[in-house]
Amino acid sequence: MTSIETRLQQTRDSINEARERFGRTDAVQLLAVSKTKPAEQVREAYQYGQRAFGENYVQEGVDKVKTLADLEGIEWHFIGPIQSNKTRPVAESFDWVHSVDRLKIASRLSEQRPADLPPLNICLQVNIDNEASKSGFTPEQVLEVAEQVIALPNIVLRGLMAIPAPSETEEEQRKPLRAMSELLHELQKRFPELPLDTLSMGMSDDMAAAIAEGATIVRVGTAIFGAR
Repeated sequence: MTSIETRLQQTRDSINEARERFGRTDAVQLLAVSKTKPAEQVREAYQYGQRAFGENYVQEGVDKVKTLADLEGIEWHFIGPIQSNKTRPVAESFDWVHSVDRLKIASRLSEQRPADLPPLNICLQVNIDNEASKSGFTPEQVLEVAEQVIALPNIVLRGLMAIPAPSETEEEQRKPLRAMSELLHELQKRFPELPLDTLSMGMSDDMAAAIAEGATIVRVGTAIFGAR
């Protein structure tokens, strides 16, 4: 069986190949999506140099954060949907939240972020394809929402996140990802004082297309930890 160490290295190699192919000279962070995987596998990936981990389920994620609190420099990203009654444990336990899809969620995360922790890094989730089944802001809402979010204390808006609809070809995959990149540039122009440096997009199937279009964080789970 292929080990986590081998799969991690293969994923990093794929990221670097895509960076080279598309002329990216800046960094692309690998977020290892560890949802449904035991804390021992996260610890193993950490031992092989992985530091950023993504969780989709609040209680499972919070339990892992506590279990692995001894790992220095580990970074926890919440990437799943958040119900408004579950914002407190997310605000108290995570370093990043990628899936802020309503102003109410941003407001509650701000209110509930403990004062002794650094501000919570957040991304606005964008429903870039306007899919009825997906949550997130429409592209047209993003600038107005950002204006309200940046007024909130204890959180800092870092960028945007999306899960585009699946496409067959790399060329088709790139279209919504390009639209995300353009949206981030609009935000950067409007709010030059903010550290708007993050595009969280791209998973195993569309990672190369995402890197081509400026992703700064790619979210990969199965390719590292195996099938769920």
